[in-house]
This record gives sequence, C-alpha cells and structure tokens, in this order.
Amino acid sequence: QVQLVESGGGLVQPGGSLRLSCVASGSIFRINAMGWYRQVPGKQRELVATMSNGGITNYADSVKGRITISRDNAKNTVYLEMNNLEPEDTAVYYCNARLKAVPWTDVMDYWGKGTLVTVNS
Repeated sequence: QVQLVESGGGLVQPGGSLRLSCVASGSIFRINAMGWYRQVPGKQRELVATMSNGGITNYADSVKGRITISRDNAKNTVYLEMNNLEPEDTAVYYCNARLKAVPWTDVMDYWGKGTLVTVNS
C-alpha cells in the first residue's frame, strides 16, 4: 500500500503565501516523479507543477513566477511554495507520485486525498 498525505492548506488573503507538503509512504520501490495538481468544483483536475527525480520541473503557465516546487528525495516528500496568491488559485490541491511500488510492477500514479486552499479577503 502506498499513501500520500498532504498538509499546509488553509485560508489566505490575496497576495499571501502558503507552503504545501506531501509525504509518500508505504511500499515504494522507486519514485519517478512527484507533483501537484488542483481542482475546483465543476472543472477537470489540472497540473500545477511536477518535478522528476533528476530535478526537471514543469509548471502551469498560470503559476510560473509565483509557485515553486521542490523535493526531498530522501524523505519521499514534495513541497509547493506558493506566493502572491490570487483568488483564482482557490482549489483543492492534490499530491501525485508516479512510482513503482515493487520492482516487477509498472509505474503507476498515486494520489493524496487533497488539501483545500482558499484565497479570499
């Protein structure tokens, strides 16, 4: 079993900052990439940012320059530093890990349960 647990969401005023964390635990052979996605009611889940094991990052255009993803590979942890937040950033943020649980399985996507970020004055 693989578990991803997010933390750090909450209510913040426009222009404020938040830091999200996500820890992956359980049966993990190798993590290929970790990242963050977000979803608002009635819309599809969308990419926020991802980072590969080699440190290659991918950001949504809407968050470039305001949000930074980082990882601690030794701790199977991914972070999302969010600055200058806008009301449009309000969403449930989901952690994603693309990994092999055991050597003989395919790489699969695992998801956390999500953490709510609300940007509102």
